[in-house]
Amino acid sequence: MTTQALQAPMTRTPDALDALGEGVADRINPIVVKELRQHLRTRTFWVFFSLMLLACLGISLVAFVTADESEKVGLVTFFAFYTALSGVQHFVIPYTAYRSMAREQEDETWVLLSLTGLGPRRILAGKLTSFVLQGLLYASAAAPFLLFSYYLNGIDLPTIAVAITMGGAFQVFLVSVAVSIATLAESRLVRSLLHFVVLGALAIGAITGTSLTIAASEELHRTVPNAEFWLGAGSVLFAMVTTALLLFESAASRLSMPTEAYARGPRTLFVVQALGGLAAFVVGWLIDGDDDILAGAAVALSCYLAFVGLFIASDRDSMARNHWATSGRWALLAPGALRGFVLVLLVMLVGTAVLVGCYGQETEPSPEVLNLILGAPAYLVLYLSASLVLARLIPHPPWQTPAMVRLVALGLFTIGAGVPPLVGAVVSEGDDRTLNMLNPVVGLVNATRDGGEGLVQVVVVWGVAAVVLVVALAVVLKRDVRWA
Repeated sequence: MTTQALQAPMTRTPDALDALGEGVADRINPIVVKELRQHLRTRTFWVFFSLMLLACLGISLVAFVTADESEKVGLVTFFAFYTALSGVQHFVIPYTAYRSMAREQEDETWVLLSLTGLGPRRILAGKLTSFVLQGLLYASAAAPFLLFSYYLNGIDLPTIAVAITMGGAFQVFLVSVAVSIATLAESRLVRSLLHFVVLGALAIGAITGTSLTIAASEELHRTVPNAEFWLGAGSVLFAMVTTALLLFESAASRLSMPTEAYARGPRTLFVVQALGGLAAFVVGWLIDGDDDILAGAAVALSCYLAFVGLFIASDRDSMARNHWATSGRWALLAPGALRGFVLVLLVMLVGTAVLVGCYGQETEPSPEVLNLILGAPAYLVLYLSASLVLARLIPHPPWQTPAMVRLVALGLFTIGAGVPPLVGAVVSEGDDRTLNMLNPVVGLVNATRDGGEGLVQVVVVWGVAAVVLVVALAVVLKRDVRWA
């Protein structure tokens, strides 16, 4: 009995471990395993892995020799280690991610992946996760060297932690950008052009991101961090992570079928990012108390809604009847241009109401700031509504696609911002208030110069925007019902 009792656990343990391993394997995205096994066997991985370790080893030897010559040798050595690591994380890995996604379309293997039943979202999530894990592998190999710089003095652990965290978030952002751009390539010519665009963008992004991270880390090390610094660092981290998720969801929706709920992910991230950024501005205003922060928040929110909101509002008309049974007739996360347009307007109204409420708490409110808070969304509504109306009134079918709606919006903004100053320079003045009444740039600046006249201008712009908005809602609603 004693022998059997001792042997029983030994016979059950392998079975339990096997069952646990099988359960974990079933839960892991198979694309992650496939991509990791494929890229860890490539020559590219081992070449750059070896080069990074050799660079870190050389930097360590130089730091060891010059350890007693400067009090900042630890800080300089850490930045040297970080630069060697970021060269791989911020350029090599994102570019490899782009080539991996582009190769799926070049070799026409994307269809085979789609037949597995995973869906575009899980496939892209697997690819994104695999490259993030590769970055963690590089970071784990460089971690002993980064920690070595701490023992050389001249740098503290919070500085190291902030730099590594910001670098990891920036890597996720660049990988998402690369994968999202790869999904845009529909022909060989476009893929060739995007190849050079990605190379240039990653080179500029890697240099800029590394430089800003080093500057922020040095500032953190030199001064005592305050609430403004941590708010700024948290806002940058939030912006990078949410933008990466937004690009990922947009790429997944781009590859989804029209009958799928492709709009839920991008629109959810759109709302989270817009309201989260607004909350960061409000917190900054509560800490500092300067009404210029409210003015900056109004301009930033309007620019964000004009750019990202245009992609949301220029969705394909309707295609949502088969979604009504599950999401409701007026569910704003369901596909369709009408729902996207209404969602952008609601976010704009909520943001404007919050800023007006904060402005009302000012002890010495500035009328110019109020004009800016109310005027920025007026121009947003005007040009976004006019783009939707004009694109859908043109009978030629290509003008009714999302890409052409965005092209019309770009054309209208260029004409509205560039033509009135040119006419004003010939007739009277380039910044003439009457000629630039509907100018989204000069007109908004004029509205902040004089409180009384600026408020009248804002009211006029809102009146024109309201008329165009009613027409836009009628046109989009008519096409939504027609194509439903």
